[in-house]
Amino acid sequence: MTSRVTLISPAMTPSLRRARFDDDDSIEDSAAVRAGATALSLPTAGRVFVSPSVRCRETAAALGLDASQETGLSGLDVGRWRGLTLDEVGAAEPEAVARWLADPGAAPHGGESVRDLCARVARWLETTGLADGRTVAVAEPEVIRAVVLHALGAPETAFWRVDVPPLAATEVTGRSGRWNLRLGPVLSPPGGASAP
Repeated sequence: MTSRVTLISPAMTPSLRRARFDDDDSIEDSAAVRAGATALSLPTAGRVFVSPSVRCRETAAALGLDASQETGLSGLDVGRWRGLTLDEVGAAEPEAVARWLADPGAAPHGGESVRDLCARVARWLETTGLADGRTVAVAEPEVIRAVVLHALGAPETAFWRVDVPPLAATEVTGRSGRWNLRLGPVLSPPGGASAP
């Protein structure tokens, strides 16, 4: 039994553009158009999920996905930092930001730690991995980071070393307990001829 999980990060929002902790703003109009243009390239899936945030729900809709909200895919709860930029928080609480970025168990904002997020996402992935076939999920960038770490068995300290751009597709394949990370599409030469 093999499970394939394709995770799609949300389209660009004003908050993402300004490095602002998510404040439930909508995706940009141009990003919705871009998402719609890529919809036909998505794999067919037996299960389709979406993080509960506005940006993920709007991205799923722009992609033409009929997705079920999944609380296990919720973004990192940054508590009282929500709606602020990283620069604003860094200026007001430099020691707290440094501790948060260095220690996966720290939650100086009063929300969820990176460690707790990684554990929650790992539970979701392992449960999802019990089902055969393909799952597609539009999920927050930090959720995708946590999936990558879990699939690779990487330490939580690597969390901030994984970049997840808007509308990126990340795939893990395998089954509960053993995952492989699949990077990017296979490149083909112009005209569709196969490479030697």
